[in-house]
Amino acid sequence: MIKVENIGKKYIIGHEKQARYSTLRDSLSHGVKSVARRLCHPLQANTEQIELEEFWALKDINFEIQQGDKVGIIGRNGAGKSTLLKILSRITAPTTGKITLKGRVASLLEVGTGFHPELSGRENIYLNGAILGMRKAEIKRKFDEIVDFAEVEKFLDTPVKRYSSGMYVKLAFAVAAHLEPDILIVDEVLAVGDTQFQKKCLGKMQDVNAQGRTVLFVSHNMGAINELCSRAILLNQGEKLIDGNVKDVVTTYLTNGQSNADITLHSVIHYGHQSYARLQRLRLFDDKGNPASTFMMNTPFVAHIEVECISPRPNVEIGLKISSRYGAAIHYLTSTWEGLFVDLEPGKYIFEVKIPHLLLYPGNYLIGLWILSEPDWSDDHVQEVAQFTVIKNNVTGYRTRFDQYVVSGCEVYTQSSWKLISKNSQL
Repeated sequence: MIKVENIGKKYIIGHEKQARYSTLRDSLSHGVKSVARRLCHPLQANTEQIELEEFWALKDINFEIQQGDKVGIIGRNGAGKSTLLKILSRITAPTTGKITLKGRVASLLEVGTGFHPELSGRENIYLNGAILGMRKAEIKRKFDEIVDFAEVEKFLDTPVKRYSSGMYVKLAFAVAAHLEPDILIVDEVLAVGDTQFQKKCLGKMQDVNAQGRTVLFVSHNMGAINELCSRAILLNQGEKLIDGNVKDVVTTYLTNGQSNADITLHSVIHYGHQSYARLQRLRLFDDKGNPASTFMMNTPFVAHIEVECISPRPNVEIGLKISSRYGAAIHYLTSTWEGLFVDLEPGKYIFEVKIPHLLLYPGNYLIGLWILSEPDWSDDHVQEVAQFTVIKNNVTGYRTRFDQYVVSGCEVYTQSSWKLISKNSQL
């Protein structure tokens, strides 16, 4: 059982003051004085150039979760989701209010937390079990299941600091899910893994919940939230906006989301190493070349994807995923499927993908993007960063009732054309 009462979390943020100098002499004089002050008083904090600001990451949050509930926590970047999970995991304390937790809590938050980097995978399994209060015999009984689930048997005696982010998350999730916690808390880190492992994790969380255990899950993937959870809590700028049935809450979240034709990707969450490329911008156009976020059935759909290349990379694939409003994948459009293999050199690129006939049912849809050069692993991908709307026209019969025939989770190949339209330029 989890009870959250009037929780608030405050951080003190320091901002460097912007000095104003009327002359070059004033600027040089201030610099000399600053250096002299530090030499004379090396241990004295330099507070005169710091402005302090209070920032409330969470404000007056209240809710109660019963044993066996499966609850999704959703919201935009900066809404306070991760802060809330850290408080529930007892990683950080609330500034105001109190929480009541009954039972053992296992949490999987940021990559890098929970494991000791110098210890091997084997040692970290036993360490985490001990932290959860389990006896060695209990951990040993679950050990083979954990290793089999994580698929890291060959690297079990290797320090986890040498693991890839994907291997790390696999082992961390396997440990958290198999050591029989009463409350399992999982943050967005599952997005680091490959698609098959994500499905495997969702299945395991459902198994954990079927045993009467509580699951709290944070994700930007509304398909995963909708599949796993029966209830959702929507946070916005540190406040609880809505708490209720998962479909109703997800609909509210998506309705209030981005629905325009020009999306910059600097402030969204990026997944992958971004070692050679990074997604920068997405723009949508209609058949006349006008910016658009609403399309009629059976008309062209055009997207421009801006990519910044950091280091050379051969045979790069650019991809665009179209999902239902609940995050269920419908179409995958990939440049390599249509014969476009790109050798990237440092610079900025703009790729155009075009669907000649958009045959989606009327409704709202979501877009995700990725850059890929190694099988199964993307260097950068973003989830559900844009939303567009399809409206019906005379492509079908007069009495068509689309609402009676909606199918989710349907992945269908759709023909598209790809081309590189610009290099080393801005949109």
